[in-house]
Amino acid sequence: MFRNNYDSDTTTFSPQGRLFQVEYAQAAVGQGSIVVGAVSKSHAVLVALKRQAEELSSYQKKIIQIDSHLGIALSGLAADARVLSNFMKQQSMASHMTYDRPISIADISVRLCDRAQTHTQHAGSRPYGVGLLIAGVDGKGPHLFEFQPSGDAQEMVAASIGARSQAARTFLEDQVKEFESMDEATLITYTLRALIRSQPEDKVLSYDNTSIGVVGLEKSFKLLEGEEILEHVKRAYRLEGRAPEEYSENADEGGSME
Repeated sequence: MFRNNYDSDTTTFSPQGRLFQVEYAQAAVGQGSIVVGAVSKSHAVLVALKRQAEELSSYQKKIIQIDSHLGIALSGLAADARVLSNFMKQQSMASHMTYDRPISIADISVRLCDRAQTHTQHAGSRPYGVGLLIAGVDGKGPHLFEFQPSGDAQEMVAASIGARSQAARTFLEDQVKEFESMDEATLITYTLRALIRSQPEDKVLSYDNTSIGVVGLEKSFKLLEGEEILEHVKRAYRLEGRAPEEYSENADEGGSME
């Protein structure tokens, strides 16, 4: 990457008013595998595409439960996400111990942003190279926040971050007015459809490389696994009209993809 006199630390602005270290961190988010989130009046859903570093390795964990009402999906450096997820777990636990109630989604998002922003103004530190989608339910209903390494977070109806996320974002924008009234199953299907649209034709989603997390007004945060994921994936492919042969109506219902 091109080096200049203004990218050696996070406290030096370029003549154009840019912080290059923050932009490099945002570029790391854009190179991570895609994650998609959406929220309705009753549920919040996260879906993610998992990667293998190599053929002999396991798939990277992409969705992390923070509390019974809250979870995150990550794109970027997994090590940085681990640090931030541990911080969020500590803040959530402190809320239970101090106030005997779960922390609100907006409050924990602000605290996360404050922590990240300090790394953009002190020499000798660097911004976190990870973006997060924060999904949860509190007293005001379901929420979805998009967190960026700059220390900024915005509440969203739907969002996608990571590699090839623009195609997913375009699909979400076309469907945005329908999300509010969706039930859990429909919301999962539409987020998976956005994920499918971001992938090339030869990339097939399966329960091995796909993660789904869902939380609702009357449902604790849950990570779906195995056959639960596969049924949602099949439904999404059929609605897209591009179901692989393995997912056709006549195919064996129990198989997983390589």
